[in-house]
Amino acid sequence: MNGWTTSHDRVLAQRHAEGWMFLIETARDLRPASASAPSGNALARALTEPVRAQAPRPLAVLEAGTGTGAVTRSLISQLPRGSRLDVVEADPRCATQLRHLVATNPAPAGGPRPVTVHQTCVEDLVTDNRYDVIVSGLPLTKFTPVQVERIMAHYMELLHPGGTLTYSTHVGMRRLRGLPASRSEARRCAAVSEIVGAYQRSYATGRTTVWANLPPANVWRLQRPCVFSDDQGQTRDGVGQ
Repeated sequence: MNGWTTSHDRVLAQRHAEGWMFLIETARDLRPASASAPSGNALARALTEPVRAQAPRPLAVLEAGTGTGAVTRSLISQLPRGSRLDVVEADPRCATQLRHLVATNPAPAGGPRPVTVHQTCVEDLVTDNRYDVIVSGLPLTKFTPVQVERIMAHYMELLHPGGTLTYSTHVGMRRLRGLPASRSEARRCAAVSEIVGAYQRSYATGRTTVWANLPPANVWRLQRPCVFSDDQGQTRDGVGQ
C-alpha cells in the first residue's frame, strides 16, 4: 500500500465518520428543521464561491453553524495566503471535532492561515473583527423569529461594507415542513420565512440551485451595502452603488 492510498483511505474514513456523527447529532435534535445530511461537495463549492471570486487578496472569513466541518474543510483549502478564518459552532461535540479538523488539515501551500474555533452561538459572538465573507450553515427555520432576526442582523453588522453572506435553504422543504405542522408551528415557520424574505428582498444579489446536493438546495448571496457619500457629504449605505 503506497502513501497516496493510505492518505486516501484516511480521508474516506474521516468523511464516513462525519456522516455518522451528523446523523447521531440529528437524532439528538429531532426538531422539524434539522438537516438530513452534511453539505455535499457541490453545495460546499457554491457556498464558498465568494472566497474564490475575491482571491488572491487576503480575506477575513466567518463560518457559522459548521456542524461536522464539510464546508470548513473546503474553506481551509481555498483561503488565500494571509487570510483569517473564524469558525463558530455552538455544539460542544462538533466544536471539538472542528478543532481536530483544523489541526489535521493544513493549507495546501503550507502558508500560515489562522483558523480559530469559537464555541458559541453566532448571535452571541462578540468581536471587533469584520468579515469579507460569511458562510452560514445554520438551518434558520429551526429557530424562533426573534432568534432569526438577531442572527441575520448580526451577520449584516459583522460584514464589511460590500461583504457577502451566503447560506442555503433546501428546495421544497418549506412546503413539506408545513404539511404536518401544528397551527403554532406553522405560524412560527411563516414568521421566520417573512424575516428571511425581507433580508433577501433588501440585500440579495443572487441565488443558485444546487441540484447535485441531497436534498437539492438553494444558495443565497446577500451583500451588505457599500458606504458612499451623498451630495451633502453625508455617509450612508447603499445597495449596488
